[in-house]
Amino acid sequence: MNRRNALVGAMAAIAAMAIPMTGLAARVVVVDVAPPPPREEVVVTRTGYVWVPGYWSWDRGRHVWVRGHLVRARRGYHWTAHRWEERDKRWRFEVGHWDRD
Repeated sequence: MNRRNALVGAMAAIAAMAIPMTGLAARVVVVDVAPPPPREEVVVTRTGYVWVPGYWSWDRGRHVWVRGHLVRARRGYHWTAHRWEERDKRWRFEVGHWDRD
């Protein structure tokens, strides 16, 4: 097997590890690799803002830490944090979002 074929095969394997679920591609990703433990962060408070905790995102075949930050509060809504869940020996990531109170 030459290097080009090996590279193409490796790229295909990496791409197959992150399969967006149909209809929810912008919100959900499923991978075979568990995320590392969350990092400790200093929570910042500010009137009129909500703290969005840091989380492990999936980018180019690996977990990447995204730092926590403040977002402007929305009256009548609460923030549901980004999260990873294990299901059937795979890891499912759901992007954080606003939910009505």
